[in-house]
Amino acid sequence: MSSVQDRSVLMVSVSGCRGIVGGSLTPGVVARYVGHFGAEVRAGVRGRRVHVVLGRDGRRGGGAIAEVARGALAMAGCDVTDLGIAMTPTVGLMVRSMGADAGLVLTASHNPGEWNGVKPITRLGGAPTPEEARALVERFRAGEPEWVDAGEIGGWSREEHGVARHVEAVLGALDEVCPVHQIQDRRFRVVVDSVNASGTAFAGALLARLGCDVVQLNADASGVFPHNPEPLAENLTGLCDAVREHQAEIGFAQDPDGDRLALVDGGGRFIGEEYTLVLAAWSLLQSLGERAKGATVAANLSTSRMIDDVCARYGARVVRTPVGEAHVVAGMRAHGSVLGGEGNGGVIWDQVVPIRDSLSAMGLVLGLSAQMGKGIAELVERVPRYAIVKRKLAQPAGGVERFLDAMRGAFPGAAEDVQDGLRLDLDTPDGAAWVHARPSNTEPIFRLIAEAPREAGANAILDRAEASVQ
Repeated sequence: MSSVQDRSVLMVSVSGCRGIVGGSLTPGVVARYVGHFGAEVRAGVRGRRVHVVLGRDGRRGGGAIAEVARGALAMAGCDVTDLGIAMTPTVGLMVRSMGADAGLVLTASHNPGEWNGVKPITRLGGAPTPEEARALVERFRAGEPEWVDAGEIGGWSREEHGVARHVEAVLGALDEVCPVHQIQDRRFRVVVDSVNASGTAFAGALLARLGCDVVQLNADASGVFPHNPEPLAENLTGLCDAVREHQAEIGFAQDPDGDRLALVDGGGRFIGEEYTLVLAAWSLLQSLGERAKGATVAANLSTSRMIDDVCARYGARVVRTPVGEAHVVAGMRAHGSVLGGEGNGGVIWDQVVPIRDSLSAMGLVLGLSAQMGKGIAELVERVPRYAIVKRKLAQPAGGVERFLDAMRGAFPGAAEDVQDGLRLDLDTPDGAAWVHARPSNTEPIFRLIAEAPREAGANAILDRAEASVQ
C-alpha cells in the first residue's frame, strides 16, 4: 500500500475528493471535480440561475484552492455565494436558509495540513446520498466536465452572516431541550481548541451567547495547525493541561472543518470522541419525556455500544448504518431518527443541520450538564464503560475480500453485518464484544476496530483478526 504521505494518493469517494496539495490535488484536479459537480447541479435546475454556497475550512493554502473552485463553479454556470472560512455544517445550514441549490466545502477534515479536498453538499443541506456521490465519482473519472459559454458564466458574492445564523439556529433548537437561560446561569468555564481553523469564530460566538467564561486555544484562524488536527488523546495534551490550569469545567476540541468534537472533563482528563454522541443523545432523549419511547437514534457500525445503553434507558433504539455521514443521514431519514452521529465525535441534529456539527454537540452536552447539575466526569461515570481500540492497517495484499473471509474463519459462529466491510458480534468470557473491518473512504488505509468490556480483550480480538491473514 502507499503511505498516507504518498503525494500521488487521491481519494475520490462518497466522502468527496481529497489529496495532497501540489501532489495529487492540483488546480486541474480541483477544477475538474468542481466542474463536474457544478454541471450535475445545473442539470437538475430548469428555468433559472443555479446558486451554490462555497466555504473553506481555513487550512493554509485554502484561499488559492477557493479561487480555483469559485472559477470552476462559475465556468459551470453557477452563481456562487462565498462564505470564506466557515465550518462544514455552516455551509449546509446556509444552503438551506438561503434556498441555494447546493454547497461546496474545501476541506480535508482531520487530515494533516498538507492535505485539502472538496466536499459536496446537496440542496437539502447535507451530504449527497451514496448513490448521488457515486454518480459524481463516475463523472469525474469519465473525463472533462461540460463548461458553459461566456454568456452563461456565473457571478459571485460574499456573505458575512454565517456565524450569526449558525449560532441562532443552535440556540433556537437548544432552547427546546434545555432552556438556554439554565445554561447561561451556570456560567460554565470552557476551554476550546479550534486548531487555528474554521471553528474559531463559531465556537467563541456560541459559547459567549451561552454565558460561558471561554478560554480559546489555537484561535488565530491562520490555518497553521499547532498539532495533528485529528481530535485524539495524543494530540490534545495541551487542551488537557489548559483545562487544569484555568480550572475549567470542560474542554472542547474541534477538528479543522468543525464537524467533530472531542471532550475533556474538568480534571483535564481526555474523555474522547465516543462520548460526544452518547451525551448528546442523553441530553435530547431526556428532554423528550414519553416521546422518547420508540424513538430512534442512527449510528454507524463502528460506534460504541454505549449509545445503545443510553437509548435503552428511554425506550429508544439504535439504527446501525454503514460508516459515513451520508449513510447515517440516510438512516435517520428512513427511520425518522431524532438524532444521529458517529463515534468520531460527530453529532447530527437535523433540527439545526443534517451534517455533523460541533456547535450542536457543544450545546447539547452543556445542556445535559446544566439540567443534571453534574460535571462531565460524573455524567461519564453513569454510562456503562467499554474499551474500544482502533487500528489503521495497510490495505491487505490479498485484497479486502480475502481479509474479510479470513476474519470469518477466525471468529466462527459470530453474528455478521456486511453493510460496510464486515462487523462481527462476539460472545467472549468477559461479555459481549464486536470487531469491524472496512477500507477507509478518506485515507488510503484499512480500518480495524474492536470493542470489548476491557482493553485487553479488544486488543486480543484485533490481534486475532490481524493474525488471520498472515
